[in-house]
Amino acid sequence: MPKAPHTPAFWYYFSQLWFWLTGWKLHSAVPPDIKKAMMIAAPHTSNWDLLYARGAFFLMNVPVRFTVKKEWVDNRYVGWLMRSLGALPVDRSRNNSLVDGMVQLFNQNEEMVILITPEGTRKFQPKWRKGFYFAAMGAKVPILLGFLDYKNKEAGVGPAFWPTGDYEADTEQIKAFYRTKTGKYPEKGIR
Repeated sequence: MPKAPHTPAFWYYFSQLWFWLTGWKLHSAVPPDIKKAMMIAAPHTSNWDLLYARGAFFLMNVPVRFTVKKEWVDNRYVGWLMRSLGALPVDRSRNNSLVDGMVQLFNQNEEMVILITPEGTRKFQPKWRKGFYFAAMGAKVPILLGFLDYKNKEAGVGPAFWPTGDYEADTEQIKAFYRTKTGKYPEKGIR
């Protein structure tokens, strides 16, 4: 597989090595006709998820950006690493709308995929945060279903989902897809 144009060479080859060493494989990728999307990743049960997910997106040539606490990007020891991986800093000390900020980012960019973990934590969370859904609605972009399946050692992207405006019904359909995927710690996953 040739080096992908969006992916820096170091991260592409590191990701190839990482997947080879750990026995993981890509199951599917982002459809090439989708240039803008909100991507959710579930189940999110471990800090290892970042390494596998980021590696998968480097191999897929998808310039995914993901939100993290501003302190991680400003940190003098790991800030450079977080920025090179695609981190978008979120300042939680200010009373600003993350949803509005994401809609604005979509409107300002020709290509943009923002990755969110709707659970918002690595612990079991029966209620998802709704921001990803309303950001997708506001920006008029699909929601891509990114996944890591530890049972099968597969990373990929499920179907594109266009929000209808009925949050409860839509998230139930989305969660049905994720119930077929196994997180690193299954007991913390979607039920």
